[in-house]
Amino acid sequence: MFNHVFLGTNDIDKSREFYNATMGKLGYAGHELPHGTVYASEEGSLIIAKPLNGMEATVSNGHTLGLKARDYATVDAWHAAGLSHGGIDEGAPGFRANSPGNMYGAYLRDPDGNKICVFTPNAGPKE
Repeated sequence: MFNHVFLGTNDIDKSREFYNATMGKLGYAGHELPHGTVYASEEGSLIIAKPLNGMEATVSNGHTLGLKARDYATVDAWHAAGLSHGGIDEGAPGFRANSPGNMYGAYLRDPDGNKICVFTPNAGPKE
């Protein structure tokens, strides 16, 4: 669906710690860049880096980056990894009645305030 998503950071080390932990739970490894980190896949790339225009990174109002997880346990592990690496809870793991198909997901804010979430399709009752 997309080529890449770029989220700005003002603290490369803090963002790298957070995203290495959370993206690692989804099966992606980061590749360090001089100004940030890229998490690449065949479907696209997520880039967390200092804005190239040299200005301070800010959070966009209403923006949420949604990522895929393979199962409920991965959603839970992603959320826990984010909380233990500087993230702020924006919605604990659980079913979301307002999502298509009542999917299971969780929300976090990264250390720079960007809102991110991870969802897995509803595959039946959670054990």
